[in-house]
Amino acid sequence: MRFFFCFFLVIFLPSVLWAQNGTISGKVTAIDTKGPLGKASVFLSNATFGTVTAEDGTFTLTGVKPGQYNLVVSILGYETYNQSILVGTKPQQLTIEMMPKPIQMREVVITTSANWKKNYALFIRNFIGTTENAKLCKVLNPHAVYLIYHKKTQTLEASTDEFLEVENRALGYKVRFLIKEFESSSLTSIIRYQGQVLFEELKGSESQKKKWQEKRRLAYYGSSMHFFRALYQQHLQQEGFVIRQLQRRPNPKRLPEEILQQKYAKFNKSNNRDSVNYWNEKAQEPRYIENLIKQPLHEEDVLRRTEQPGLFALTFPDCLYVVYTKKSDPNNLDNVYRPLDLESNATSIITLYAQYALFDLNGVVISPQSTLYEGDWANDKLAELLPVDYAP
Repeated sequence: MRFFFCFFLVIFLPSVLWAQNGTISGKVTAIDTKGPLGKASVFLSNATFGTVTAEDGTFTLTGVKPGQYNLVVSILGYETYNQSILVGTKPQQLTIEMMPKPIQMREVVITTSANWKKNYALFIRNFIGTTENAKLCKVLNPHAVYLIYHKKTQTLEASTDEFLEVENRALGYKVRFLIKEFESSSLTSIIRYQGQVLFEELKGSESQKKKWQEKRRLAYYGSSMHFFRALYQQHLQQEGFVIRQLQRRPNPKRLPEEILQQKYAKFNKSNNRDSVNYWNEKAQEPRYIENLIKQPLHEEDVLRRTEQPGLFALTFPDCLYVVYTKKSDPNNLDNVYRPLDLESNATSIITLYAQYALFDLNGVVISPQSTLYEGDWANDKLAELLPVDYAP
């Protein structure tokens, strides 16, 4: 499975710029009535800072690490509010006016309870994952997610009008995710999603917290966040990463995925085992003809600095083959191309959909839908997701 995702993220500047943490406070009102809005969610996207407004619309976020954030305000019936904000040592006072959301009619989809359960199970596999961490994740409000499955294109779409709340007992977070867009395709094996996310620390005993810290550490090392942080610090080798150029072109012998699945379904339904086996063999043809350049690349080969401090660009020809040497994968569970003379370590492949991908000091790609991940990183879903202010 391959996937790319994006959050509405901004850049965090190094905390050494300020000695103390900051405070953000303000009041949330409706733009039409000028009345206060209580119980609105106010948070810094993809981080661990968030709160809910009081009945008079006021809120306060304290202990915020200095840097630039995306402040998000969300309440049912109103458009989601976004504001880029730079936090320093001086308290900031904000006045936020919310725009009523126009009533929109969703596409009418007639479905049965069995279909919803089937679609929901597919959504959970592709959004939360199937790892050991995923087994310890519990969705607290499953019916908050709106699901629609397009049978013709074998595509599942999902979105939420309110936060989908997931308790991650593996990493010790309660994750609140406002899903703007989610799509997974059985034909392309690509998953893509974007939205706003808030992390909250779960309560637990000291021994439980130590287990969570260890799990977070394991989730972090070798991850895409770890890689991008090591890249701009020019510490790839020290951190255990090796990068190479992967040349690939479509395999002309492989039939389109849609035809392969149609033939398989047809003969499987008629119980024609010989034809089923034949089309299974056809499906084993690799998607690409690939060639790995064995000579490793260096940071300067793929890293570019931009005019904006703290913002970097990743660029390379063909695909980038990323090996994390401190994590083994003897059974090739990453399901990526691996030459026989290459050691069996965790491997990911990055494909760019543009000339470059922008990423920030937190090690997070901020240019939407610019990267496609395959291999080890494609297995990391919400169950392995860490907030951008995480540091091991």
